[in-house]
Amino acid sequence: MTRKERFDFVIDWFQKNMPVAETELHYDDPYQLLVAVILSAQCTDKRVNMVTPPLFEKFPDAESLSKAEFEDIEPFIRSISFANNKTRHLMGMSKMLVEQYYHEVPDTVEELIKLPGVGRKTANVITSVIYNQPNMAVDTHVFRVSARIGLTVNAKTPLQTEMQLIKHIPTELIHKAHHWLILHGRYICVARRPKCEECGLKPACKFYKTDMKYIVEGN
Repeated sequence: MTRKERFDFVIDWFQKNMPVAETELHYDDPYQLLVAVILSAQCTDKRVNMVTPPLFEKFPDAESLSKAEFEDIEPFIRSISFANNKTRHLMGMSKMLVEQYYHEVPDTVEELIKLPGVGRKTANVITSVIYNQPNMAVDTHVFRVSARIGLTVNAKTPLQTEMQLIKHIPTELIHKAHHWLILHGRYICVARRPKCEECGLKPACKFYKTDMKYIVEGN
């Protein structure tokens, strides 16, 4: 199977079997999604969704969050990984939104990455989810799944993975493909023991054809 055939198969399978693919983070507006994505770094969406409702009730917008002190915010997100750093990020991010962006979440990666706590991955999430831009956020799931299937070749960094994926995925599907790969990695192509027996991508998957047999034989 050529690389193009592999991409075609994977995209066709997801379009038929996962026509609706969205973030599992709960949010009502761009500000809430930005906060949630910042909190989700090295933390599960499930945990983030547990802490954000009371946080958003207390701080419903960037204006209210920008006026909060560390001790006002940290108790709400104490169960989140790296809570101290993320508290400071939320403080700095909200102040910049108010003072430099007129309370609006920027719609470009270049502007977003200037905000505290926002790296390229977070910026790609915001621009793809909120603004439907053809940007590919690469987290551990996307990185792992893309390599296992064979969509990426010798990609050593998230940026290399991102560049290879957007080169071969139709522009209008990139924002959805991000969720396809994340959800597949979260529930099927898991890190330690991928659930290949449940996976519809087996015919196109390099990992299944070359490595899975050793896992099976090792049990």
